[in-house]
Amino acid sequence: MSGAEAEPAPPPLRRRTQSGRATADVVHSAMVGGNAELFPRILALHVPEGAVVADVTYGQGVFWRKVPPGRYRLLPSDLATGTDCRALPYADASLDAVVLDPPYLEGLLRGRAETRGGQGSHGALRRFYASGQEAPGQGRWHQAVLDLYLEAAAEARRVLRDHGILIVKCQDEVSANRQELTHVQIVTGLAALGFYARDLFVLVRPNRPGVARLLRQVHARKNHSYFLVFQKVPEGVPLARYRTRDLPPR
Repeated sequence: MSGAEAEPAPPPLRRRTQSGRATADVVHSAMVGGNAELFPRILALHVPEGAVVADVTYGQGVFWRKVPPGRYRLLPSDLATGTDCRALPYADASLDAVVLDPPYLEGLLRGRAETRGGQGSHGALRRFYASGQEAPGQGRWHQAVLDLYLEAAAEARRVLRDHGILIVKCQDEVSANRQELTHVQIVTGLAALGFYARDLFVLVRPNRPGVARLLRQVHARKNHSYFLVFQKVPEGVPLARYRTRDLPPR
């Protein structure tokens, strides 16, 4: 400036952290990939090493393929081992974490076997969890899916110790021409059971899903699913006053 001193340059911008370090190496809430890539990150963020973890819908163990062996005390079970996720063989308050990934599309749970989805590795699921004679009292269509989640979550609450972690995999669906936001319904239902919604992850599939015999598209095709992380709120503690806390050591 003519006849005046130049204004001092502003100080450089700095990333500030509270009692920590600045870093971009963090776990994000959404990623493109598969279950085996995301699941270990969820465990590392929410479940301490050495924790007793029951995966009650273990199947082929896809979730665990990239989890370092020995990091957790894993108790795998599913229908192939004779274990129903709604009736677990564990004592009350005996586990640190439970992993739940039941059938989340109503086509697997229809009452009439001839219209029921699920082939190959889903064969046992479609036979055992379906509504109708195999599971009397369940709701129909999408309600059967939600009933299964809520019954399994109630059993998970029984076997989890206070502040224990429940990791739930789910996906929204369109059923009977109705948009069903399953992840919202599960969050609401588990809140009523005494679970705090601690975290949510969105997993986007890397390929483009196709649709057979599409006449006219009405709803967006689902190409993402969710991992929901819940924490067991102790009896007598109001859910609205509960705050995230680390799982205390045994």
